[in-house]
Amino acid sequence: MTGSRPHLLYIVWGFPPCRSGGVYRALATANRFAALGWKVTVLTAERETFERFTGADPTLEERVDPSIEVVRVPFEWPILEADLRNWSKTRAANPKLWAKWRSKRDQIPFPETGYGPWRSTIEKAAEQIHQADKVDLTVATANPHVTFAAAYHLFKKFDVPYVMDYRDAWLLDVFSGDRLHEPNSRAARWERKLVSAAQEVWFVNDPILDWHKELYPEHAGKMHTVANGFDPDLVPSTQDRGAVTDRPLVFGYVGTVSPKVPLAEFVKGWQLAKERSEDLRDAKVKIHGYLGYYAQPRADMLGLLTEAAGDGVSYEGPVGKAEIAKAYDEFDVQLLMLGKGRYVTSGKVFEYLATGLPIVSVHDPMNAASDVLRGHPLWFPVQDVEDPETIAEALVEAARAARTADAGIRAKAREFGASYRRDLQLDPRIKALGERVGAVV
Repeated sequence: MTGSRPHLLYIVWGFPPCRSGGVYRALATANRFAALGWKVTVLTAERETFERFTGADPTLEERVDPSIEVVRVPFEWPILEADLRNWSKTRAANPKLWAKWRSKRDQIPFPETGYGPWRSTIEKAAEQIHQADKVDLTVATANPHVTFAAAYHLFKKFDVPYVMDYRDAWLLDVFSGDRLHEPNSRAARWERKLVSAAQEVWFVNDPILDWHKELYPEHAGKMHTVANGFDPDLVPSTQDRGAVTDRPLVFGYVGTVSPKVPLAEFVKGWQLAKERSEDLRDAKVKIHGYLGYYAQPRADMLGLLTEAAGDGVSYEGPVGKAEIAKAYDEFDVQLLMLGKGRYVTSGKVFEYLATGLPIVSVHDPMNAASDVLRGHPLWFPVQDVEDPETIAEALVEAARAARTADAGIRAKAREFGASYRRDLQLDPRIKALGERVGAVV
């Protein structure tokens, strides 16, 4: 232990300036440990990884607690190498065959395509960090799940306790509910071993937690839901803005538009709603974020939004986390568009809750996000996300609320959201872990 401060090693692939969805949870977790008195070392990939492949948000790095030491190690992602000059002759001759070979090779060190080879790099780095300054606790977050291997390495070699923090799941497809890996697969055997040795295992919502408790009943006591929550300094003012009576309404979305998002269905529903409601006559939709998982927008999504420009739909591009409050300040109604899945929550729902503004849920009613939103006085769920008619109905209702909701209803909406502040989700677990490692922080 470093003086009176316990030393946390936080192992994560996507850390600022990475702009992937899970980066906000990672940033908040590391910062919260530091704020509560821990010495924090973050082990992550080099900046170039994110600048080249996922897109980067430089403003996020400014929000890392200055007391945190960030150790960056190389990460290679040859499957996404677009520069043909860096391709081997074998790959250039038969790209598909090379991709199959590479996928199998990746999984030799660890059963995870693309990330398996990173295991040796982060295990070696984690060991060096521990030898230089004894680590009291490791928290590894996924995905990728290879981060768990480095935490397990410190546990086996130096008896350092560790926490497994899942953003989604490894063996469970959170969209379909299907099992992704057979019980005797290498991935399943790895997870059994990791869960068995872990100090705690965290999940982002109760449905995913319950699935894993059923899978590992003997370890249910170490499993906890640690919801994403929202970061108070990164959301717009929650002061009452009042009803919108004197201008066109603005509907807004912030986040990655993945292929699972019902974007086409939403556009059809929006067009129907504008035809039917005077409240929506001159209304606009602003889409902020990435179209697809990578820096280059998906052509099909961009084309769809461009075609809908005449109906007031615009694509605003990515927005830095530091500027996100300005984007929200333009919204009168928020659009929560998610892929279908009982186990899908999304960290975005908590950020939306913080504003107290009306929320239209353009997702399947069975999504776990519905469990979070149930009881919100300005929530307008879509009954059938595949039916543009029901999407239009929810949009019309939300528009009417934006025009007419009184101060009392808006106050209740803000109070409802306040309970999902990020630190309120993290603090109980951090306190418990501090007691277990014998720290007074």
